[in-house]
Amino acid sequence: MKHVRIRSMPRTDADLIVDPDTYTSGVPHDALTRLRERDVVRIDDFWAVFRHDDVRTVLRTPAVFSSHRGATQIRDPRPADLAYVQRMMLNQDPPSHTRLRRMLTSAFTPRAVARLEDGIRENARSIVAGLTGDFAADVADLPLLTLADVFGVPRCDRALLYDWSNRVIGFQDAEYALSSSSTEGMTGMALAALELRPSDGRDPRARDGMPDLHAYAHALAEHKRSSPGDDVLSNLMREDISPEEFENLFWLFSVAGNETLRNGIPGGLIALLSHPDQYERLRADRSLLPTAVEEMLRWWTPVMHFRRTAVRDTSLAGQEIRAGDKVVVWFSSANRDERVFTEPDRFDVGRREADHLSFGHGPHFCLGAQLARTQMRAVFDAVLDLPGRLELDGEVSRLRSNFQNGVKHLPVRLR
Repeated sequence: MKHVRIRSMPRTDADLIVDPDTYTSGVPHDALTRLRERDVVRIDDFWAVFRHDDVRTVLRTPAVFSSHRGATQIRDPRPADLAYVQRMMLNQDPPSHTRLRRMLTSAFTPRAVARLEDGIRENARSIVAGLTGDFAADVADLPLLTLADVFGVPRCDRALLYDWSNRVIGFQDAEYALSSSSTEGMTGMALAALELRPSDGRDPRARDGMPDLHAYAHALAEHKRSSPGDDVLSNLMREDISPEEFENLFWLFSVAGNETLRNGIPGGLIALLSHPDQYERLRADRSLLPTAVEEMLRWWTPVMHFRRTAVRDTSLAGQEIRAGDKVVVWFSSANRDERVFTEPDRFDVGRREADHLSFGHGPHFCLGAQLARTQMRAVFDAVLDLPGRLELDGEVSRLRSNFQNGVKHLPVRLR
């Protein structure tokens, strides 16, 4: 019998960028560079947008490219879940989005962030002084501490935020999806909520996917009504907000409030470790720290894409797009657009060029951007004060995800 050799089809650039396995070894920037030459590309059931200017156009035009119509993830929510997730601020367009955002802005003004800065610096210095060898695991506690204080979650319950974000971000990575932190010292309402944690792999975006989060949110809200404080949750209890809007805001804060920064900080250190000349340059000139943080966010790009839905027929970069089409903007490509950034693959702590898009653009520009920058500056200020230089002490473990440019483990030692 004659044997027939079956040749596997070569993988395309489109295959590479949507496959979560790709990202366990790094972002496929070569593939993104080639796709960028094609501007807007059809991939599976969506249009992918790769150019910096085109991404900005999509993000600043919600009347054409809606966050609300189909929500903001490539995967479509189940029809039964769409109406619920559309109540989230992330998945709304003006003016509904504007109304919810206005309820939160007072917590993120420059003055409000300045009041938090001393505490953030103290927490960052304590974390860096006590590094255990896994930088990613150690620094993950800084955004949790900050978020707990801003949002009004008791610090002893902050591990809940860590686990909830793991379940949401880790749907493509078994280690994240199944993680669980110690419950030692948690409040009674936290322990009661954990009794409801599902173990059947439910979609964490669905209403029934995070029953423990919702139970805790309502228990904490009831506590804030009777004992209000100077925090976001206490302020929300004074607003005209529906139960669905409240649950979605709590979900959003719990996940987006810490996950992006949790990966942006170790990503910034990877940038320095990969470019020892820039590490030394920054150690020699601390005034470069603000631009270095912006460059870390550009070079690493924690959130790699977001989805919009066209609400009417339109065109983008000469490509006709029909009403109802998914449109996915690729931040990890836009932040290395050679039409905008000189030598975009080069990490330069003194780079002063066009704005990166790691915090988005337009009406959905990240509300906590200034708070995130403050935390990153605090961490790397502490790193630069160490009596030596950090260096890699093993293999970096990356998150299996095509959405979040995640770092699970970053082994380091002080030289």
